[in-house]
Amino acid sequence: MSTAAFARPFALSGSLTAVDEQARQENLAVSAGLKRQDVGLLDELIVRYQHRLMRYLLYLCGNREMAEDIFQEVWMRVLVRGAQFNGRARFDTWLFTIARNLVIDLRRKKTMSSLDELFEGGSEDDRPMSFEVAGDGPSPFDRFANLEDRERIAEALMKLDTLYREVLVLRFHEDLSLEEISKVTRSPLSTVKSRLYRGLAAIKPKLGSGGGANCGAVRSAVANLASRAI
Repeated sequence: MSTAAFARPFALSGSLTAVDEQARQENLAVSAGLKRQDVGLLDELIVRYQHRLMRYLLYLCGNREMAEDIFQEVWMRVLVRGAQFNGRARFDTWLFTIARNLVIDLRRKKTMSSLDELFEGGSEDDRPMSFEVAGDGPSPFDRFANLEDRERIAEALMKLDTLYREVLVLRFHEDLSLEEISKVTRSPLSTVKSRLYRGLAAIKPKLGSGGGANCGAVRSAVANLASRAI
């Protein structure tokens, strides 16, 4: 996704750029295809969004097996409930909303906990883990950090409270606007902003003061992201 997405919140009300209009038409086409239960379209959507969806689920769940199970269920929901997508919002926003709701539903069945409580008194399977997800293009995180820096940032993210980590991932990995994150998380915009700033503040100490010269590069990457938060 291009850095043009960062400019969306600053666009004049009622005006659409060429990129915005193209995205709107694409979302309407996806909506029409899902209403027809177009299997070919579903295959295209899976190819296009599989890496991003899995990355989001891994960060949200902290457990690969759980993430993989929910990944399959998300696409089943897309096929069965595709008619609910009206095309007025971005498809990825709707997709991440489905994924998040499934995570919450599964956690409630297992522990009767909400997303806010995912890592409070969790089991060993809930502990931070290391993982790699093949990407389908550079995310904003990737554009500001090299491979070693990205690995350190990923490790630091996994040590954050779930709600802070989720907002950081949606904003900087998935390039969603604050308004779109608000829709996915069903949280007021003010709450999203608070979690974003708190998450950025919390991740800096977790990167550590040591690590040699490369630590400065990691902090620089985080600083660049913080400057683009809003």
